[in-house]
Order: sequence, then structure tokens, then C-alpha cells
Amino acid sequence: MKKVAVFGNAGGGKSTLSKRLSEIAGLPLYILDKIQYLPGGSEVPQEEYKRTHQEILDTDRWIIDGFGCMETLWLRLERADTLVFVDLPLFVHFWWVTKRMIVGHFKPPEGWPENSPIWESSLSSYRVLWLCYKYLTPRYREYIQQVQSTKSVYHIRSPQQISQFIELIKNESDTKDSSPS
Repeated sequence: MKKVAVFGNAGGGKSTLSKRLSEIAGLPLYILDKIQYLPGGSEVPQEEYKRTHQEILDTDRWIIDGFGCMETLWLRLERADTLVFVDLPLFVHFWWVTKRMIVGHFKPPEGWPENSPIWESSLSSYRVLWLCYKYLTPRYREYIQQVQSTKSVYHIRSPQQISQFIELIKNESDTKDSSPS
């Protein structure tokens, strides 16, 4: 596990999972929302975002969390040796976006740029949820089926599986750390 892509629909806990995975695996974490958006929520020019994304892909070790854009998404999934697809039931994504919107008024959401517009960003997430579920999620599912023999694939389908995945990686890391060199 050296190049990890964490992806899935909005509000699935990807940023929290990615942060924990980075801590356990010791891999640098790149959150696409922080690369694609400036503090306050304005968008970075597309060419600048794509250049930064490519620079990250060209390094030897990374965890990249998020969507970005269609062009960079498929490049990232191809370059990753490990795919973590967060594919929770749609109602969970809706609930977690709602929870993030409420809590976000008191504490900034994990992985969001500083001073992000919580209300506008949450409304955007609501619009994206159904579109992603209807059009992109089936493509994600098909893709992970195609590459599961050549990449490590973790298809997370429930909130409980998020915790189980983190525990699995932690146990693997602990085993690796305690084995004789």
C-alpha cells in the first residue's frame, strides 16, 4: 500500500477515513477539496489544480481523498495500487451530509478548506448525491470489479465496515512493525 485512492459519493466519511489511514500507514495525505478550493470556497484555476494533482501522482507514496474532476479521477484510480471505495447506502450519505451541515456551523468539516461556505457547499453536496449515485457509482462498481485482480480493493458498504477497515489496516501495520527485519 503506497498509492491509495479513497473515493465515493459525498458525505461518506472519506476524509475522516483518509486521515486515520494516513496516520496508521504513514502515507502523506492529499485532500482534493483543499487542493481544488481556496480558503473561503473559491475554486483554484482548473489547470493549476490538474498540475498539482499530477505532481502528487508522480510521487512514490500518497493517499488522495476525494473526487476532483472526471479527468483526474480516472488517472488517479489507474495509478493507485490500493482503492478504497466508500459505497454506503444512499440514505447514509444524505444523513451524513445533513449532520456535517449542522455540525459544520460549530466546527469546520474534516478535510474542508478554511472558511468554506458550509450552507452552499452542503446544498451542492445534496445535488451531487443523487447524480453520483445514479451515474458514477455504477461505473465505480464496474471498475473495481475489473481491477480487483491487479490492485488491492476495499469496497466499503456500511458504516461498520469503515471501522472494520481501519482496524484491519491497523492490525496489518502492527504486524508489519513487530515482524523481524
